[in-house]
Amino acid sequence: MADSSDSERYLRVDGREVHLTSLDKVMYPATGTTKGEVVDYYARIAGVLVPHARDRPATRKRWVAGVGTAAAPGQVFFEKNLPASAPEWIARREIQHRDHVNVYPLVNDTATLVWAAQQNALELHVPQWRFGRDGAPHNPDRFVLDLDPGEGAGLPECVAVAVLARELLGAQGLELLPVTSGSKGIHLYAALDGRRTSAEMADAAHEWARELEAAHPELVVSAQRKADRVGRVLVDWSQNTAAKTTVVPYSLRGRLRPTVAAPRSWDELLAPGLRQLEFTEVLDRVDASGDPLASLA
Repeated sequence: MADSSDSERYLRVDGREVHLTSLDKVMYPATGTTKGEVVDYYARIAGVLVPHARDRPATRKRWVAGVGTAAAPGQVFFEKNLPASAPEWIARREIQHRDHVNVYPLVNDTATLVWAAQQNALELHVPQWRFGRDGAPHNPDRFVLDLDPGEGAGLPECVAVAVLARELLGAQGLELLPVTSGSKGIHLYAALDGRRTSAEMADAAHEWARELEAAHPELVVSAQRKADRVGRVLVDWSQNTAAKTTVVPYSLRGRLRPTVAAPRSWDELLAPGLRQLEFTEVLDRVDASGDPLASLA
């Protein structure tokens, strides 16, 4: 990748040519991180990110002028439909919604990931299911719980809930794998055998969240009401429904600093001083030891 001060260039990736512009634009003012550095991160992290996104419809969260500051946040919007200007070589699939059809990109290669970064898509979100070769959605192949701390709670409380969830779901035959979300909380993933539908998994996840809440009401809440979440952790089970998405592991987040949804080990999760990781740290970790979430891809 060229130095991020280069304003414009063409990059050849996977035999595809991606036109890159405004590479010196600052996307994260707090750290001075430029669009060129964002593109470079996605090009380098693709080897571990793409397997988690492959064949899943990708919703992009775009900050056209960067994330801004706490006093003046940058404008952001979700984009589901693939724009007409998108290169023809991007893999895509249609989804029939209630009153329209959307064409979603599939982030199946590095070139598509770099193209998304060029579009200022800092975050990529996908469901827990994949399309099959016939173009039809399959049953989910992974399960997720999003541990989201309310006001007055933080990562320590999320870790405590993660430990409880690990014990509860381990008894159901699910091995949970943690990801610090890059935002406030923790995601817990588990591989599925594809025999249950999204609706069945969402129902099961809802019941497990209720069980955690019933056993630990001082720490856990299973409903979305903000008033109930003060000092507690929301166990968000709803992202297992077919229409919902979760940020892809290794995606950047549109926070004030360039944090990442970073797969972690349980030893790390339980160690003192747990915090969200930034993109340079994640690159170093992957270079040194690979993907702790590789068994899920």
